[in-house]
Amino acid sequence: MNRKGGTHRKDVLKRRNRAYPVLWMSRKKAIRRKDEIGQPVVANASARFLTTPVVNTLAKRETVVLAGEQSAARREEIADRREEVADVRQQTADQREETADVRQKTADQREKIADQREKVVERREEATGRHEKIRRTRRKAVKAKEEQHTQTEAELREANENLVIATVHAQTMKEVAEATTEQMSYMAEHDFLTGLPNRALLTDRLAQSIALAQRNCKKVALMYLDLDHFKQINDSLGHAIGDQLLQSVAKLLHACIRSSDTVSRQGGDEFVVLLPEIEEVQDAIVIADKLIKTTALPHLIGDHQLHVTLSIGISVYPDGGKDLEALVSNADAAMYHAKQSGRNKYQVFTPAMKAHAATRQSIKTALHRAFDRGEFVLYFQPKVNLQTGTLTGTEALLRWQRSGNRLVLPAQFMSIAEDCGLILPIGKWVLREACRQARAWLQAGFNLSQVAVNVSARELLGKDFLAFVRAALDDSGLAPHHLELELTESGIMQDTDTTTMILHTLKDLGVQIAIDNFGTGYSSLSCLRRFPIDTLKIDQSFVQTPDGEAIVSAIIAMGSSLKQRVVAEGIETQQQLAFLQSHNCAEGQGYYFGRPVVAEEFVKLLRA
Repeated sequence: MNRKGGTHRKDVLKRRNRAYPVLWMSRKKAIRRKDEIGQPVVANASARFLTTPVVNTLAKRETVVLAGEQSAARREEIADRREEVADVRQQTADQREETADVRQKTADQREKIADQREKVVERREEATGRHEKIRRTRRKAVKAKEEQHTQTEAELREANENLVIATVHAQTMKEVAEATTEQMSYMAEHDFLTGLPNRALLTDRLAQSIALAQRNCKKVALMYLDLDHFKQINDSLGHAIGDQLLQSVAKLLHACIRSSDTVSRQGGDEFVVLLPEIEEVQDAIVIADKLIKTTALPHLIGDHQLHVTLSIGISVYPDGGKDLEALVSNADAAMYHAKQSGRNKYQVFTPAMKAHAATRQSIKTALHRAFDRGEFVLYFQPKVNLQTGTLTGTEALLRWQRSGNRLVLPAQFMSIAEDCGLILPIGKWVLREACRQARAWLQAGFNLSQVAVNVSARELLGKDFLAFVRAALDDSGLAPHHLELELTESGIMQDTDTTTMILHTLKDLGVQIAIDNFGTGYSSLSCLRRFPIDTLKIDQSFVQTPDGEAIVSAIIAMGSSLKQRVVAEGIETQQQLAFLQSHNCAEGQGYYFGRPVVAEEFVKLLRA
């Protein structure tokens, strides 16, 4: 029962008590009396004056009322108890509500405290963050300061190191500059390849030598040296081998002279030797002879054993020239004279050589013009079987047909052609033209076994020689066995390894190989056996002199034992022919059988 219901019931009871106040009090007393004596008692004195029926009725009524009252009292008691219970419950509820309120307040306080704590924590965190930020800032500042200090120290250290390095570098640069200056000065006066004095230093030393010679009444010799056939080695083996050969020659030349002498490299394969303060020309000749013999020794360059010779021209101050240019020019003229005289020798300058040098230069210029104009022609000389007299082949010979149909023989211009480099294009033209002409004769039905073409050592050792031989045969259509290449002994001995390879390649191709002017060179029997040689051509100097008969017979016997065909050159008389026939010489050629003629005239010999 809630509080509202209990209050309503109390109000009802109060109104009822106000309506029956006396009766209600009597009833209470009666109820108390009955409780005390166990019987009903009249409530008050006025009840004694009531009559019995009335009393009975009243008693009944009172009993009923009492019973009702008792019921009402019980109900009221119950209601009171309920009310009390409700009050207790209400109180309990109130207490609970108060407790809940207290709890709510406590919770609110706790929440407030929590909020306050959270705020405190947040403030602490903010304070901690600020402190941490301050610490980080301080640490950064300290670190930055340390880094700046470290950087400053590093910069100072680097600056010190750079200063030391710069100082060392400056000293090094100074030393390098001095060394470079010294090296440049050395290089300006010395040849890069051989280390020998160059033209500039030689000029200075020659000027000093002439001045001393004038003061002391002495002579000065200047020797101009040139390596024979060096270009062939350069062309065949390459410039690297050629450079090593030049270095080897330079060492040998320097070993042959006095400490006061000078060996200079002028360029290419040309050297100059200065001999100051000599007494006579013979002193220079002795040195020249020593240089020639020393240089002729084999040079071992890599896997190659190379042979090289010197041609030397000598001019002597004051007879051979009174200034630097004259001495050098006259020595150079004498050197060319030595080359024309057969190479591997020396020549002392004479006034006649100067005119010869001018002529040589004129021929060189004319040769270039002649090749451009097509002034070269081929002549053909027959080769004959000495036993039967039949024509077996021919040798193609080069002629230079100058203006006015004046012919110039190869001996007058071939050495100059080699020096100026024209030997290669001229040799190619000769080979190509000879193959073409031989093919034309064969197609015409003439019986021609071979056409022989002379090949210089420079051509043989050239880089494209084999390729050009194949091209000449292919272009002309000539079968390789109809072509015979004639080589000199001195030419094949310059580089025996390379020559052997080239000759075997030609032999495999089918081309015939002949050694021209045999007996005048320095080939050995071992080389003859190693080279794939088909023919030995006896030099005409042995055929045309009685003193050479022993050599001719020995060559014929040697060729027979080596199974090589022997051809005698320069046959001009019946007596020479008879001697050769008696010694079973296979073939021969010379004026006895016919002079060299142009292709049109040679056809008549073929028909005959």
